[in-house]
Amino acid sequence: MTPYELQQLIRDGEDSGLEFKRDEVTNFDLAREVTAFLNHMGGTVLLGVDDGGRIVGAQRPRLEEWVVELCRAKIDPPVIPSLHWVRNAEPGSDVLAVRVSVGPDKPYARVHNKRRTYYVRVGSTSREASSEELERMYQSAGRLNYGVKPVPGAGVEELDLRRLRDYLTRVLGGSAPDDDDTNEWGTLLHNLEFVTQTPEGLVATVDGMLLFGTRPRRFLPQSGIRAICYPSLAPDYATRADQDLHGPIVPLVGIDGYLLDPSLVDKAWDFVRLNTTPTARLDGMRRVDRWPFPEAVVRECIANALAHRDYSIRGTDITLNAFPDRLEIESPGSLPNTITVERMRAGVRYARNQTLMNVMRDYGYVDARGMGIRNKVVPGMLAHNGTEPEFMAEEHRLTVRLRDDPQAVPR
Repeated sequence: MTPYELQQLIRDGEDSGLEFKRDEVTNFDLAREVTAFLNHMGGTVLLGVDDGGRIVGAQRPRLEEWVVELCRAKIDPPVIPSLHWVRNAEPGSDVLAVRVSVGPDKPYARVHNKRRTYYVRVGSTSREASSEELERMYQSAGRLNYGVKPVPGAGVEELDLRRLRDYLTRVLGGSAPDDDDTNEWGTLLHNLEFVTQTPEGLVATVDGMLLFGTRPRRFLPQSGIRAICYPSLAPDYATRADQDLHGPIVPLVGIDGYLLDPSLVDKAWDFVRLNTTPTARLDGMRRVDRWPFPEAVVRECIANALAHRDYSIRGTDITLNAFPDRLEIESPGSLPNTITVERMRAGVRYARNQTLMNVMRDYGYVDARGMGIRNKVVPGMLAHNGTEPEFMAEEHRLTVRLRDDPQAVPR
């Protein structure tokens, strides 16, 4: 970094990735800022710049050693920062840039006076993480399985016995207890992690409720899909259709094999089918419809969103947005640690919600090898219309965009 580049950086001011500090800052205050950056998207602390953006210079003896030591002793897990001196940032004044990338071992804690405190970066400030934010960091790091948490007030009776029986017998090819054998059902569902033991007795887990709940929306308001069809190329107040899709993730099939109640994946595909216009051709005497988006690709994307979304983020659904030229599926939650869009496209397997993924594989909703993006979504779109799906990973959501045939006339 040159003095000119430093001046440009300072001119833009503090933000979610930049902090100014005089070098007389205490080690625990600097550890707070570094921890907040590690738990966010990474960032830089400029030592030798005051809060107003004035370069005052860093004069603390052996400053680099001091910074490295506090990152080892005051942060858990310890980190090694990247240090870079900007000499003569102002005549006779040097600035030390302390840079950390997003931490691969979230959450990071500042350790001070035998107390561990977790911080997050919000705008230009660092504040203590809420319990929900801390929970999401643990889940993102794979250190917390949110799906096995109990759903307060949801006893075993809130799980649909018909769906459970269908899963155990038709899907898995096994057997199920008699309806009135509550002890056997309780043991079985506990072993499958669809229920968990609490002081109040057996209650449904988050995974159990999402998959087999009679009323998932009542207990988990974030469990649905908001599906909107827009007549324009950008979101607007005017819509052609706006539906809240809700219910258990898996379907209910009767003993005669007929579908009695569709799954959320089925409901989402029905919405796409009803709100897009196919092109048609004749194959002999038979009319053949060609949908703008291939069914197998749409189903895989919806199923992935349901299986991988961060259910600890309350107050927001998966969104399915249909535009005249594209389809977008937005899933709440950042990608888990170490996973990038490039690695996802390459076929790296990951599962934020392993139980959901396992059950959805049993039903055939997602690729059994866990490589649906690489083996189904990307080649499916290329074969359909020559376009590649777009994957946009942001801090709190992942968006998958499927393009309509570029030669098609907008509807």
